[in-house]
Amino acid sequence: MVRTKIVFSDKCLGYDLPGHPESSKRVSDAVKFLRSTRDFKFIEPKECLREDLLSVHSKEMIDKIKHGKFINLETPALPDIFSHAKLSVGGAMLAMKTSLKEEKAFSLMRPPGHHATRTKFGGFCYFNNIAIAVTKALEKVDRVAILDIDVHHGNGTQDIFLGRQDVLFASIHQYGQIYPGTGKHSDGNCFNYSLNAYTEESMYIQKLEVALDKIKDFDPDLIAVSAGFDTFKNENIASIKLDMESYSRIATLIAKLDKPRFAVLEGGYTSELGKCIYAFLKNF
Repeated sequence: MVRTKIVFSDKCLGYDLPGHPESSKRVSDAVKFLRSTRDFKFIEPKECLREDLLSVHSKEMIDKIKHGKFINLETPALPDIFSHAKLSVGGAMLAMKTSLKEEKAFSLMRPPGHHATRTKFGGFCYFNNIAIAVTKALEKVDRVAILDIDVHHGNGTQDIFLGRQDVLFASIHQYGQIYPGTGKHSDGNCFNYSLNAYTEESMYIQKLEVALDKIKDFDPDLIAVSAGFDTFKNENIASIKLDMESYSRIATLIAKLDKPRFAVLEGGYTSELGKCIYAFLKNF
């Protein structure tokens, strides 16, 4: 197996809110398992710069997070969260840069990002990691496709790129009585494939194949994957019923497009996150 590079820093484990599902333990356990396989090379990211944040987000939003001047129970103003969020952006950017060198890369960092819009944060997300990485990639390539396989609609990523001719966004997600309540319909360059609760692998793969056909027709120079693993059958946060090996099949279909690609961790909250990531990366 090709040694995919995993972008990770122990610093991303340095914050927690008791009882919050987006915990350091979910990532630390996953890292421990993935290191034990000896199948991956781990590389260390650096914090992104303010100018990187400004390429996507408003000054007002950035400053609000920097100074912790907000109250949000699901996306809280924790100590040093500004630095943690910048490091997670840096992880996505490093994964992107690695992929442009024709190497596969996965950013295993937190906090996640795909719910952060240009002007608002929420849904455990402070800055939109993958959107910033894609925006920086477009300084070097002409067209990028973003595939979001998290169980929740990537509303922030859609908000940022809606109407762009150089970006295609495709999201496969559960819809109906689930956060953020968006993504029922496609709009312009943003293609949404909604799933009912309790959808199993066969229907999921059908929707994925349609999304990948859109990406193939778009003919991107780079594919960026918002890799959420909260579609796993044992998740309590949602109701899609994928098996662990489903992620191998998803990765195989993405790999068949034969494009440079990288992935960024979004959701995934069970103790089996590491095994789900492994199943994905072994065919990515």
